[in-house]
Amino acid sequence: MFADHKLKDDTRAGSKQLSQFSKAFVDAVYAKLLVVEEKDGEGNTIQRERRRFANAAMTACGRAWFVGQRAQEKLVPAVNPFSRMGLKARSPGKPVRETPTATWEELVAFRAAARKLGYGSVATAALVAWEWLQREEHVFGAFEITHYRPKERPNSVKIVHPKNGEEAWWPLFDETGEILFPELMAELDVIKKTMVSGLVFRRDHKHRKSATPLPWITERKDLRYLRGVVKEIVAAAGIRDELSFTSFRHGGFAEGADSDLTDAELRAAGRHRSARQLPTYAKRTRKQLISGTKKRREERTKAANLSE
Repeated sequence: MFADHKLKDDTRAGSKQLSQFSKAFVDAVYAKLLVVEEKDGEGNTIQRERRRFANAAMTACGRAWFVGQRAQEKLVPAVNPFSRMGLKARSPGKPVRETPTATWEELVAFRAAARKLGYGSVATAALVAWEWLQREEHVFGAFEITHYRPKERPNSVKIVHPKNGEEAWWPLFDETGEILFPELMAELDVIKKTMVSGLVFRRDHKHRKSATPLPWITERKDLRYLRGVVKEIVAAAGIRDELSFTSFRHGGFAEGADSDLTDAELRAAGRHRSARQLPTYAKRTRKQLISGTKKRREERTKAANLSE
């Protein structure tokens, strides 16, 4: 987005020399990226703000600058013009919209409706978000079939954070060999039998336009199509229309809190450890993850039978 922005001299922002990337230049381009012009149904030109995408572009550029400076300190200036931009998550005066938290019953209803509509991958993905507390961009953009029960670690699943490449291994069985995620593992095992590589969740519905199931996330990391499908499923399930896919991740966290998980158990469930740190924390984290998972399942089954 940043590199392809066309400047007044009809050149791309990405074509400029590093020495030309002043803070004023970066701020000016950011201001342009914040607003996009579109045509409405009547052909009128309207403007809308795309702050989230513009902020993400600045964050990515800042990270790239730091990486480049460390790798080529003689070529890349030490002063990063993308740092400390004071990016705001929303426009001044605009109220904060809190993501509603889904309940377990709403997750069950959502998954049933998704399968009825033919969106089996979305149904399983929602359970992944709930159980493993993963953001939608992680679930649909980073979770590959080779991460689930690989030959070298058949009793674990690797959770990857797509923004920084950090990873964490989740145990799928406790010390006695008991399955920790029976429903989710049953569904993932079926998927694994039909896939060798690539992202786990794809557009598997029969009424898709493409003959080959494409990933839900696009090459530009766009999930707008998925979010439209989620809204369709929410409506069919008859649950609160304000719920989104993110609501299921929040529901998983809420379930953990209601299950009296300790701070350490919650941190173990929600954080990501780098590969270099795994040997140090693996034993402690594994114990916390197993304990936390069991507490959550006990809380979940207090009021209702777990079977769907």
